[in-house]
Amino acid sequence: MKVAVFWGCRILTSQYAYEMSIRQAFPRLDVELVDLPEFHCCGDPVKSMNDVAANYLATRVLALASTTGLDNLLVPCNRCHFVASESKYFMEKNGKISQKITSLLKEEGLEYNPSIKVWHTIDFLHNLVGLDDIKKAVRKPLLGLKLATHVGCQIIRYSDLGRVDDAENPRKLDELVGALGAETVDYAEKLDCCGANLMYSHTDTALSLAGTKMKALQNLMVDGLVVSCPDCGLMFDFKQKDAEATVGAKLDLPVLYYTQLLGWSLDIEQKQLGLHLNQSPVEKLLARVSI
Repeated sequence: MKVAVFWGCRILTSQYAYEMSIRQAFPRLDVELVDLPEFHCCGDPVKSMNDVAANYLATRVLALASTTGLDNLLVPCNRCHFVASESKYFMEKNGKISQKITSLLKEEGLEYNPSIKVWHTIDFLHNLVGLDDIKKAVRKPLLGLKLATHVGCQIIRYSDLGRVDDAENPRKLDELVGALGAETVDYAEKLDCCGANLMYSHTDTALSLAGTKMKALQNLMVDGLVVSCPDCGLMFDFKQKDAEATVGAKLDLPVLYYTQLLGWSLDIEQKQLGLHLNQSPVEKLLARVSI
């Protein structure tokens, strides 16, 4: 199976482990990643200033994906996935915007293909690769681990757009974790935001949101938190010590991307998965894995 991939800014500039683990794990599942011929912003940062510009940038990503000759585009970043999905929606529903963007793309020799399918890491693995194939590929079952999951806001809301999972009760990431042999827990704060969107305007509030969630999970005695969004990974992993100071509690929670966990269960070496880049104590979690 071949799939085009658009990484987005955050993954390529700070959350390298997400990219590394996808590049290592996906070929073990017979998935070949095809990078786009060029890279630019998905459009999310300009959305509040110029909605048409944001939709143009997102649609241009889809047009670039079409040049690969593939019908499936993997977008691992939640923000990028949202704007790409919304641009598809507007290209279908808003004739005025569609006409303008189509004209702009034509000037560059690009064409939007409405049949292209946008996938996130979660639904790509759950729906397209399939839980059964993942289970068959596992070499190191994660037996004995009790994990919490956090899917992130933008791949489950707003529901009318057609999102990756159910907005009120997302289960796909839990089922993907279960396919590796680990147990997942439900918790009251499961749908609470990581706080990333507030980091530049209300830093203390953002860190309080992240810290409060991690504090609650530590009280549940989970072995770790599994994420699949680079913004969420940044907040829970890289910013964990900052959040600790904000909420006034000792935080020592292992946080890792699902694809890192997947790669570990496929018996891929830690450094290849970027586990040495995680700032949270992932070694505590890995030490508990039955070998």
